[in-house]
Amino acid sequence: MLYAYVTSGQGLQPLPKDQDLSDAIWIDLYRGLDTQVQAVSALGYEVPTLADMEEIEISNRLYTEGGRIYMTGVLPGTLPDGQNAAMPVTFILAPGQLITIRHHAPRPFETFPTRAGRSSSGCATPERVFLGLVEEIVGRLADISEGVSKVLDATSAQVLRPATTKSGSLEEVLVTIGQQSELLGRVRMGLLSMDRILVYEAGNLRSEGQGIKGLRTALQRDIQALEVHADFLTSRIGMTIDATMGMIGLQQNERVRILSVMTALFLPPTLISSIFGMNFEWMPTLNWNLGFPTSLLMMIVSICVVLAVLKWKDWL
Repeated sequence: MLYAYVTSGQGLQPLPKDQDLSDAIWIDLYRGLDTQVQAVSALGYEVPTLADMEEIEISNRLYTEGGRIYMTGVLPGTLPDGQNAAMPVTFILAPGQLITIRHHAPRPFETFPTRAGRSSSGCATPERVFLGLVEEIVGRLADISEGVSKVLDATSAQVLRPATTKSGSLEEVLVTIGQQSELLGRVRMGLLSMDRILVYEAGNLRSEGQGIKGLRTALQRDIQALEVHADFLTSRIGMTIDATMGMIGLQQNERVRILSVMTALFLPPTLISSIFGMNFEWMPTLNWNLGFPTSLLMMIVSICVVLAVLKWKDWL
């Protein structure tokens, strides 16, 4: 799909159908069809394929060609089937337009057009639209980080309540922590991508409008603060995993302890029954009338003695 926007007052609005695509200040190409890709290419832009965008070399992700800055970063988003994924997004910053090319749906690309007029940079120029979009992306990454923090708060509280925590729930906690760790990894990748993109954009921009440098500096500071917060959340994830594994170990030890106690309790009765159950030709108690009740009494007494010893040793 192809979305095109023009500046309207202090915000953005979709490009009217009777206007040419070259009049748009921002063209957003999402899983573009061949005809849509050709329409953007007709404006003189080199539209990279998904394979080109996935190249990890810096020269393929950040470069300048024909006075246009091509910048590719990896951002978290959703696929058409609803699955979460981190995929590359390409920003093409030209003197008169901003082009974005993506194959998944990061939320900022859906929310920014309606809030562009309220962004710190405004949307008077393509660069201001670009910085506003980056601001929206950074805000979204901050929201995801905050969501991870809340999930960790809940899981930590659940893990540290051993009286009400069962083994099955601890296994679910490990799955939840793993999912949050993967999500946080996508956030870190997005922050790193945005930081590199801003640095490259600042170094290759020929002229800057009033206040642009300050806006970019503020965004970079926000990114650095979020990276520190992501490091903190990473340490919390490690601590929560250690606590969960420790609680699982304690529960397993408790089960083994109970089984050991049961074994110790029934070991003497087993020995007694084994002695009285021997099948030799000559048995001194074979015809003893009180043999059976005596053996039962000995078993009960042995269990009580073992139980008393275990309590005396404080093993129960």
